[in-house]
Amino acid sequence: MRSWETTAGRDELGDFAPEFARLNDDVLFGEVWSRGDRLSARDRSLVTVAALLAAGNLDSSLSHHLSRARENGVARAEIAEAITHLAFYAGWPRAWAAFRLAMDIWPEGGDVIPFSPVFPIGEPNEAYSRHFAGRSHLKRLAEGVFNVTFEPGCRNDWHAHTADSGGGQVLLCTDGRGWFQERGRPPRKLGPGDAVTVPCGAEHWHGAAGDSWFAHLAVEVPGENAATVWLEPVNEEDYGRLA
Repeated sequence: MRSWETTAGRDELGDFAPEFARLNDDVLFGEVWSRGDRLSARDRSLVTVAALLAAGNLDSSLSHHLSRARENGVARAEIAEAITHLAFYAGWPRAWAAFRLAMDIWPEGGDVIPFSPVFPIGEPNEAYSRHFAGRSHLKRLAEGVFNVTFEPGCRNDWHAHTADSGGGQVLLCTDGRGWFQERGRPPRKLGPGDAVTVPCGAEHWHGAAGDSWFAHLAVEVPGENAATVWLEPVNEEDYGRLA
C-alpha cells in the first residue's frame, strides 16, 4: 500500500518529531496496513473507524479513515449499519457526528468507486461468490463478453478454462490495479490498457490489488464443450506479499 500516509508524518512533523514521523510513515502505514495476509485493508478500515469513533476522535482523522474505508470497499449501507451498531457502545452523540461525516463521503446515490467505469459494473456477483475471496460485480455486455469488477482485495480462486478444441479467455483491463498469475509463473501486475491471453487449460487466478478496485473485460474464446474448472483458493500469505 502506497498513499499520502506513507509521507504524511515526514511532511508535517519531520522537523519537529522525526521519530514519530518515521513510526507513522514506515511502521503504521508502511508495515501494519500492508499486512493483508493477516487482515484485509477493508477490515482494518472498519476496525480503525470503530476505534476512532469510540475514542471520540470525531475530527479530520475520522473523516480521513471514513474516506479510506470507502476506497477499501466498505459500502454505504455497511458503514451506516456499523455506525448504528457503534452508537449503542460508543454513544449516540458520537454516532450523530460520525453520520454527518459519512454522509459527505458516501453521497446519495450509493457506493461510488474511485474511478469512472468504462463499462457498467453490474450487480454483485452472487452466483460465483463461492469462487471469490472478497466481493465482485458482474455485467454481461455481449455474448461471451463480461465486465468483471473486483473490490479491493478481491480475487478469484485458481481455475482453468477447458475445451475439447479452441477455448481459453482474454482479459482486457480497463480500470484500477490488479494481478494475474498463471500456475508456475510469477504474478503479473495489471492496469488500464493491459491485456492477458489465457490459454485453454492454463491454471490461473486474477483479481484486485489489496488497496485498489480493479475492472477488466473477460472475453471467452469460443471452444467445443468449453467449461470452467474451479480449483483451490489463492494462498493468503502469497497474496498478502503482493505490493
